[in-house]
Amino acid sequence: MKCLLVVSESAEVLFYWTDPDFEQNIREQYGVTLQEGERPPAFEDSINTVFAPLIISCSTMIEKIGDTYSSFSTENGHLYILHQFGECLYIAVNGDGEESEEDLRRKIYVMRKLTEVHFGMVTLSGTLLRKELRPQDTAQRNRLWKMMQSLLETYSRLRMEDQSFLVEAVERLIHPALCEQCIEFLERRLVQQINSSVERAGEEVLHAFILVQTKLLAFYSSRNASTVKPSDLLALMLIVQNLYPINTDLEDTASEVGQAQSGHNLVNLFFFCIIGEKSKQLSTEVESSSVPEVFYTPEHSPGGSNTAGSAGRDPENAPVFQFVDPDIQMAEDSLRTLEAPPPDPSAPRRVFLEATFREGYCSMMPHSMYCRPLWPGLSLVLLTKIPNSQVAIQVYYFLEHFTSLEKKLSEEPEGSVLSRTLSALLELRGKLDKFVRALNGSDIQFSQLQNTWTEFKSKAFSRGGPVNSRELLPPCRAVKKQLCAVYRQYFLAEQAGRAQRLSPSLQEKALAMVQDKLVDWKDFLLVKSKRNITMVSYLEDFPGLVHFIYVDRTAGHMIAPSLNVTDRSTSELGKGPLAHFIKSKVWSLVGTARRYLQKGYTTVTLRDGDYYFCYFLWFENETGYKLEVIELPVLPDDSAPIGMLGVDYYRKLLRYYSKNHQTEVVKCYELLTIHLGVIPTEYILQHCCQLARKLWEPSRIPLL
Repeated sequence: MKCLLVVSESAEVLFYWTDPDFEQNIREQYGVTLQEGERPPAFEDSINTVFAPLIISCSTMIEKIGDTYSSFSTENGHLYILHQFGECLYIAVNGDGEESEEDLRRKIYVMRKLTEVHFGMVTLSGTLLRKELRPQDTAQRNRLWKMMQSLLETYSRLRMEDQSFLVEAVERLIHPALCEQCIEFLERRLVQQINSSVERAGEEVLHAFILVQTKLLAFYSSRNASTVKPSDLLALMLIVQNLYPINTDLEDTASEVGQAQSGHNLVNLFFFCIIGEKSKQLSTEVESSSVPEVFYTPEHSPGGSNTAGSAGRDPENAPVFQFVDPDIQMAEDSLRTLEAPPPDPSAPRRVFLEATFREGYCSMMPHSMYCRPLWPGLSLVLLTKIPNSQVAIQVYYFLEHFTSLEKKLSEEPEGSVLSRTLSALLELRGKLDKFVRALNGSDIQFSQLQNTWTEFKSKAFSRGGPVNSRELLPPCRAVKKQLCAVYRQYFLAEQAGRAQRLSPSLQEKALAMVQDKLVDWKDFLLVKSKRNITMVSYLEDFPGLVHFIYVDRTAGHMIAPSLNVTDRSTSELGKGPLAHFIKSKVWSLVGTARRYLQKGYTTVTLRDGDYYFCYFLWFENETGYKLEVIELPVLPDDSAPIGMLGVDYYRKLLRYYSKNHQTEVVKCYELLTIHLGVIPTEYILQHCCQLARKLWEPSRIPLL
């Protein structure tokens, strides 16, 4: 039983996601008291009623003591994690024991990241964010919630299946020659042709990249573009996977072809010879008791949708039901309402990414994202700079200053005079006056911003006497809200998203160019995505090594042998239970390493049954010289989860370490290894050092 809820300060539901068990539990609670002929309440209202006491309790604690819950568990085993972002309260619940506090907290921060990517700086205003997350139009709200729910489900699936989302780093396809050819093609042909076309409608392609499943084949950025941060790139990859999910049939086909090409029978024999008697018995016992399973997959409905709605059924072959339970019918009607029509593939999606230009820095710069499927499993993504994007840089500049001012005003004693603080606002006053005048000359009405700014100036720069800190706080917050409203009007209003886009014909030309370039490589790429790196090439140099994950945290890249554990394909780890057993050990090691890193440990070695785990985090300069070890800060239990997607912990860690190395470039690396327990410890540590040196060069393949 799982649930994620976002509510406002007034206990209004802004978003919810539940799994079928949690939804069924809620419906059963409200189905018992219904009178004959009475319809059950809307599911959204039911959730609101269930969580209302908790929401009110949190609001009361914040109001009375300035603090609230971070986590608690109930007598029936339900685990609750709560976090307040501005005026919105995020609540994550697990009732089946499958998720820990860290898992739920990570889900909350990922949801927050997805909200920022989709709504930008509007997330800084609780009132405006409420309008975006909960549109008044019911159909529009259902489409939005369905999309966000699907993104959360895709993230949960990828985190359990894909190593790159497990460690939150980008995995590249290791084929330097082909990668170089594709980057050159994107630069000299694709991007150049699009940006020189009259059909681009004022948009400029800043970034173009090709994905094969969840792996990056090629990434190109134009010379005047900002670097795409790893956290933003992971979020974009998550969006692509949500639009075009991985086809499991393609996965198994690729795995089988890769197995045939690599000759894994000999590798499997070698692996089972050294794996140990205990693991042999585990594999033999479980496989002997397994029986073939038959699965039925319904046909897709028209329009390419994977939903099994009534629109995709054959009326002549549709089953006939003599009786339909009202609650079941209500649930089916709700699901049918939430089903969104298939999106126009040529329509861009507005995304907000961190960017630094010559004009300035913006933490949530608007881009148009065009995602087009090349073939099943391969996608082309274009990120364009939209017209008037410089407004976002200016809005962020002013918001940053007013946020700092708001913090100072809140910390000042009541009744204090702000002579020193206001003197620093004189320069900002002239810039904001100029910004407001420029907006007044446009077609968009911004009278509210002008009025609030005028009110702020009348109180802040009054000649009647000293300014009280508490009197200035409300107009300061009002200016912040109106700045966010300007940002929303420019970049999130419906007409703003439809005004300009790359023409469909230009997109089709670009798609055809890339398809023509990769048509002879597509089957190879699908196989390569499942056999990117295998353990075969490492076993000779590192006998007893079962698995490893190497991460360049500065660039946000990872390298790891493939882990394919589908029941219908055989991998280097065997087939069935043994492969799943090793995979569970890898996931467990990553979680253990994060817990120790949270406590300040950079080295972890431990034995678990027949296996020996190692984790190392270290720093190097640009030439590869290992820098001295320092004592890392210990994080509280309710801190943001360690990773790069929700909150970039490693960027903060690099800043912390670089304070004493300001004259050189500092890089951060991680290595996780699993060895057989029979290997002596001194050899394992020697292997780890040699493996890190061997993997250092491939990780230097440039992202751009």
